[in-house]
Amino acid sequence: MSNDRRRFPSENRTRSKSARRTRVLVAGVFVGAIAAMSLSWVLGWGFETEEERHQAREEAAAVARYEAFSSPPGTCLTWQAPDAADIRTVSCTEPHLFEVIDAVDISAQYPPNAAKPNDDAWRTLTMQRCGESAGEYLGGPLDPEGKLSIGVLQPDEHQWSQGERKLHCGLQRTAPDGSLQPLEAPVSELNQSDVWEEGTCLGIEDGSPTAPIDCAEEHAYEMVAVVNLANEFDSFPEPEDQDEFLDRRCNRLANEYSGDQDLREQGLIVTWDTRTQESWDAGSTLVNCKVAALLEDNSGLAPVRGSVSKDAEGQAQTDEGGGSQDGTDGRGENGGDGNNGGGNDGGQGNNGGGNEGGNNGGGNDGENGGGQDHGASQSPVPDSEESGDLTDLIPGNGG
Repeated sequence: MSNDRRRFPSENRTRSKSARRTRVLVAGVFVGAIAAMSLSWVLGWGFETEEERHQAREEAAAVARYEAFSSPPGTCLTWQAPDAADIRTVSCTEPHLFEVIDAVDISAQYPPNAAKPNDDAWRTLTMQRCGESAGEYLGGPLDPEGKLSIGVLQPDEHQWSQGERKLHCGLQRTAPDGSLQPLEAPVSELNQSDVWEEGTCLGIEDGSPTAPIDCAEEHAYEMVAVVNLANEFDSFPEPEDQDEFLDRRCNRLANEYSGDQDLREQGLIVTWDTRTQESWDAGSTLVNCKVAALLEDNSGLAPVRGSVSKDAEGQAQTDEGGGSQDGTDGRGENGGDGNNGGGNDGGQGNNGGGNEGGNNGGGNDGENGGGQDHGASQSPVPDSEESGDLTDLIPGNGG
C-alpha cells in the first residue's frame, strides 16, 4: 500500500467541505426564511384595507387628543381642523394656538347630572376661574386690551355626559374678527402690546378689520411701523400727549415706509394706536402706525388694495373715497378714553376647542382691541395740525 497521502483526501478536508456545504445550506434556508417573511409582511401590509388605515389614524389622533387635553400648565397646543379634532402638543417655540395655564375642576358647581353650561355661563366661568390664573401664570397683570386673551378647552358633549368636569385655561391671540392667530414663543416671553409686524395687512369686512391677509387683497389697515412709547415717555402719557407725539412720528415713519408717496392724494390716512393706563401698567408700551382709508360718509373703513411700501409693485388703490382733504378724518376731534372694544368676545361660539375636549370659549369679553385708534391724513407733511379718533367710527379696529 502506498503511503502517498495525496491519493486519499484527508478527513479534515472532507469535514471542511461538508461543513461548508452545511453552512451554505443553512444560510440558504435562513435567506429563504427572511425572503418569505418579507414577502408575507409586504403582502399583509398591501392587503390592509382603507377602513383599517382610517381606524389606525383615528386611534393615533385620539391618543394625541387625550395627551393634549391632559396637558399640564406650560404645554402649548395647536390644531388645523375647525373643530380642533387634530389637536396636538408642540414646543412653545413653534407656532401654536393655545398655551395651557391652569386646569380647573368645576364638579362642585356641576355635579354628574347637571346640564352643560350655555355660552354665557361658559364666558362667566372662564373669566372667574381662569382670570386669576392668568395673572399668576404671567407673574403680572394681563393686559385687557393686549394681544393675549383668555381661552378655555371645555369638555365636549360626550365627555360631559361621562362626568368630565375639568377645564383647561389657556392664553391665546385673536385677530379683530376673533380668529385665532399663532404665537411663536411662550407667553411669559411676549410683550403683551397688541401690535402687528411692520408690513402686516388686516383684512376688511363690513368696514371693520379682520385677520392678517396678503396686502394685494382688500384690506383695512397696513402696518407701517411699530413705535415704543416708553422710549419717549418715562411714565404713562396722557392720550393728548400720545397723539401729539405719534402724529409727528407716525407721519414721518409712513413717509419712510412709502418712499415719500403722497398718501393723501391716494385717499389714504395715517392712523395710530394709543395706550390706556391699564395697558401701560401691564407693560404694553408698543403701538402701531398704520395706513387706512375712510368711507366717504366716515361710517367705517374703505377697502384698500395693494401695499404702500416703497418696495411694492404698483400703487395702493382705494375702492371708495378716503379721509377729508383738511388732514382729519372728517370729525376733527381728538380721541376718547382709549377703551377700544375690538377683539374677541370670548364666547362667540366655540372658537377652536373641538371635538374632543371641546370648545374654546374664552376670550377677553370684547376688550381685546389694542387700545385707542387715532388718525391723521397729513402725509407727506410730517407735522399735522389735527388728529382724528376712529374708535367710534370703526368697531373692532384693534391692531
